Amino acid sequence: MKLMTSYILLQGLHFHARIGVGEQERVVGNEYVLDLRLGYPFATAMKSDDVADTLNYAEAFNVIREVMKQPARLLESVAGSIAEALCAAFPMLSSIDLKLVKLNPPMGADSDGAGVELHLINDKTEV
Repeated sequence: MKLMTSYILLQGLHFHARIGVGEQERVVGNEYVLDLRLGYPFATAMKSDDVADTLNYAEAFNVIREVMKQPARLLESVAGSIAEALCAAFPMLSSIDLKLVKLNPPMGADSDGAGVELHLINDKTEV
């Protein structure tokens, strides 16, 4: 059997971050949830059982955490910064599916959140 696509998942990562158009949001912060699906070739790790042959998700989390520490105005900007930082840290990434949701958006409505989604293909890894 030939492995065609493989993904590393990080789901339900919770952060308190200072993201928002309003100044108060950048001072007080809000709660965010991040889901990621990272395309990464880990066929070797399936056989070796060695973390050196795959993407270490703890290292990926550390990259994301550093981005989430930075105040920003837009979720779109933060999502882009996370994608850029992950691609820089893990050049073998083939794709990133990212969903970033603000849990209590100040928009005068009851909701489970408001957010953004990205689907990016790393053209440097395409065959």
